[in-house]
Parts: sequence; C-alpha cells; structure tokens
Amino acid sequence: MAEEEKEGDARKTQLEVSQEPKPSENVKEIGAALKEGAIIDEGNVKAMKLEDEKEKKNAIEEKGAECLPIGPPVDKNKGEIVKGDEKGDFLVLPSNGNVEENIKESEKSEGSSLTSSPKGEEKSESPSLMKEENGLHSVLREYEKKALKGLRSILEEAILSNKLFKEEVKKEEKKELSHMENSSDKKEESKKVGEEGGDKDNLKEDGESFVDKGKSKVEEEGKKAEKEVLIDKDITLWGVSLLPSKGDKGTDELLFKFLRAREFKVNDAFDMLKNTLEWRKGNKIDSIIEEDFGNEYDSMSYMKGLDREGHLVCYNIYGVFANDDVYNKTFGTEASRERFLRWRLQLMEKQIQKLDFSNGMSSLLQINDLKNTPGPSRRDLRLATKRAVGILQDNYPEFVARNIFINVPFWYYAFNALLSPFLTQRTKSKFVFSRPSRVTETLLKYISIEEIPIHYGGLQRENDPDFSTEDTAFEATVKSGATETIEIPAPEVGDTLIWDLTIIGWDVNYKEEFVPNDEGSYTIIVKKGRKINWQEESIRNTFKNNEPGKIVITIENGIFRKKRVLYRYKTKNPSASSS
Repeated sequence: MAEEEKEGDARKTQLEVSQEPKPSENVKEIGAALKEGAIIDEGNVKAMKLEDEKEKKNAIEEKGAECLPIGPPVDKNKGEIVKGDEKGDFLVLPSNGNVEENIKESEKSEGSSLTSSPKGEEKSESPSLMKEENGLHSVLREYEKKALKGLRSILEEAILSNKLFKEEVKKEEKKELSHMENSSDKKEESKKVGEEGGDKDNLKEDGESFVDKGKSKVEEEGKKAEKEVLIDKDITLWGVSLLPSKGDKGTDELLFKFLRAREFKVNDAFDMLKNTLEWRKGNKIDSIIEEDFGNEYDSMSYMKGLDREGHLVCYNIYGVFANDDVYNKTFGTEASRERFLRWRLQLMEKQIQKLDFSNGMSSLLQINDLKNTPGPSRRDLRLATKRAVGILQDNYPEFVARNIFINVPFWYYAFNALLSPFLTQRTKSKFVFSRPSRVTETLLKYISIEEIPIHYGGLQRENDPDFSTEDTAFEATVKSGATETIEIPAPEVGDTLIWDLTIIGWDVNYKEEFVPNDEGSYTIIVKKGRKINWQEESIRNTFKNNEPGKIVITIENGIFRKKRVLYRYKTKNPSASSS
C-alpha cells in the first residue's frame, strides 16, 4: 500500500508539473484572444496549445522578451478595457516563464485607472487622479471620482469598439450590402453570357468562381476599411482628446463638465456626450469657425478682460435690437434667424478656443446687458433666445461659470419665469439679476474694478494711454451722513496729475480742488461741487500744477447707506521724463 501511495503521489506531482505553463506558451492565441476582447484567466491560459514552440524559443533567446499584439488590452479579472502601451500596438512582457504573471506585471506597470483590483487588494488610483494639490482631482469627492472613472471606462470602450458613432457603422453596412448586390448582378450576367455562347456549364462555373472570389475580396476589403476608418483613436472635442488612455491633461476636465451637467449620472453624461458629437457632426460645427459673417454682428457681443477667478468675460448687448432695421435684418426671415444662430455658435466656439482645459480654467463669465432690450412683444427675438439657450445648454455643458443679467427691466422677470421650466436647475443656479441702479455693485462681486468697463461704473477704458488693468485702485469708505476727502500729492512744479474715480451707488455731492502748500496762495477749483447720481460713468480728470500742493477730492454722503470709493492716480513730470 505504501508503495502504491508513493507511486500515486509521484504521478500526481508529475501531472501538476506538466500542467505548468511554459515560457512563451500560447503567445499567438493569447494575443488573438486579447484582440477579440476575451477575458484571460488561469484556466484558459493553461488550456491553450503551443503552435510554434521552436519559433518562440528562438525569439526568447534573441530578444529575451515576448511581444504580444494587443488591441485593446483587457482586465483579466473583469474583461474591462485597460490602457495599452504608449503606441497602442504592442505590449512587451518579460519572459519570466509564466505568461499569466507577465500579464499581471504589465497591468501593474501600466497603472491604468480602469483596471479592477482583486478583492482584498487596494485599488490603484488613476495617474490623472494623483495630480498636484491645485489640480482638478484634488478637490473631488469620492462619488465624483467614481463617476469620472466610470465615464472614462465607458468612453474608452465605446471608442475602441466603434460604438461612439452608430451612423458610421450603418453606412458601412449599407456599402457592404451594396457590394453584395453588385456581385449578385455580375453572377446573373455571367449565367446569361454562358447560355448565349453555348458553353453554359463551363461559363457558369467560372462565373460563380469569379463572383465568389470577388465577393470575398470585397467583404475583406470592407472589413479592413471599417477597422481603418471607424477606429479613430484621435477623436477630439474642442481640441481635447476623448480617448482617456491617451493621457491628455484636458480629458478629465472635459468629461467632468458632462458629469456635472447630468448630476454625476454616468450613463446620462455619456448619452449627452454622444448626442453632442452627433449634433456637431450633423450641423458641421467643427468647420463653423471658417464661416464668414462679416461685421454685422460685432456690436452684439465682445470679449473683454478677466474676472476675479481668471475666467474670460463675454459681454452680450441686447439693446441693439431696439433698432427696427437691425431687428428685422436679424430676425425677419427663417434664413436670417438661422444665420444669426450660427453666428452665435461660432462666437461660442471662438471663446472656447481661448480656454485652457489643462489648468481647469475652462469656462466663461457671461454678462448680458438688457438695457433698451425690446419687450416681450418681439416674438421672434423671444423664440430665437429660447432656441439658442436650449442648444447651448444641451451641447456646451458647464462652459458658463456665471450668467449675469444687468440693467434688467421689470418685464424680463416675467419672461424668465416662462423660460425657467426649460432650464436645468444647475443652469438656473448660475443666473444673477441686477437692476440698473445696482450694476456696478453686482459686477464688482465677480470682476475687479480695473477690469469693468467705464459705462458699467468701472475704470477700464478702450485703448487707454494712461492706465492699464495692472494699475491697482485704492478704496475708501464714506459712512452715512459723513464727508470724506481723498488727497493726491503734487510736490513738484510742473507735474501733471491724472486720476480715475468711481463711487458704488453714487448719489453723493462731489467736488475737486487744488490746494497749494503755500498758505498765502489761493485754492483752485478743479471741478465744481455738484450731485452725482448712479447713471453717470466713472470720473477721469487731469491737472497741471504751477506750484507745490495737492489735489483734494471731497465726497459728501447725505443718505443712509455707506458708499465705497475706488480710485487710482498717477503723476507725470515732463522735465523728469525728458532728462
């Protein structure tokens, strides 16, 4: 019995040894399985047979490594698509004698965020989730990170399996069907030629053989063309690669926009992204930049400066439509309305071109000036606005950091209530409304006074030779019922003093004087005292002194609210500059 047991153990040991995978075993079949998206586990690795052991051994001796063609690699545990090598063509595995272990090691070295970890092991973070502290992912909550990983995984699989654009697949199938129909027609013609020539049987066989060969060749070329044309790993949106495994710094920022727009519901965000791509293709949005609209819309919108967070600021002027000629030219016909809409989309595309997805600064601040805007009776304007808002909301998610409406008339609040049901809650949460008397105060919450145009109560002027946005303004406070003075020194004779000043809310008494240092000299009135209301623009003035002294600005606040005064000044000395 003891001898039989020893003999049985020896056979068992021999059987286990014989089942161990050999170096470079089943390399071709593993590569083929990976190409087909198969799940590679211990069972089917051991079950595969070696086809050309001698060739593989020679490769090991020459190169010391196994090269497995992959496309795309898959997670051996769950079959999820994972990131391949940088070229996307070959995965080089060290020949350590165990193919399965080689695959494990390659997955670890790739560090893909989409590879699932076995139970009991800690999941590795995506490289994009391990950015510096000021990056996108340093401030994400866990559910946001999970949603982003999920969308990356779905998108990667969709691109690499040609499922992002369904229409292209259908077109390719139609082409293949057309080729098959043509082949059938040729077959019928061959039969007729055979009957007419008297050698019916031979021609029939030759015709069938010719058609079959042609048909198979067409099918092979069709499949080859489908793979070459439809598998587009370089697909981009707004200049950002959509294939997560390419490692584009802006990919996560772009995908995060769609997630935020759909409240981090991965499938909804993916559907929104697909619909956006289909809409862009159907409306030729990628080439809309090249369309020429002349300068007829220039007065309706322009870009100017940055907000406090670094977002580009876009001003939209709706008051131009108060002019009947402009209104009729823009909205008078269906063609003119469509032209205006395409111009508006072109403007959005141009604005996006100036954004940077890699540093998180990928949204705009919109200022909508409703001063003198035509009332709700202008139906065409109302419908065009509604349509434009819908298109921008569905296809440009999270590109507006804040939507500020200034100089809002009372009737617009009723119009906004009618429009509100068609907007998402997140879109509505970005709206800010300001009455005419509160414009500067509202804008100042989001934009520095140096960046706000003068007609909105700021200090920014077109082509200003004296000041730039780098010239920081000072601030003073005038309490209710109090009087404050601001002094600008002029110690040198011949100095030219320049100053900018704005008061938030205005409705104050204001005057400017030059007070000489010499007590025996007379005070010079630079600007007579008068009451200034909120409808006036910022003040700029200059004064050239003939003796040392100072400019004294007096502000008297006679109402119950305190006032904020923002000002800046410069002193120019011609003699100093000439020397």
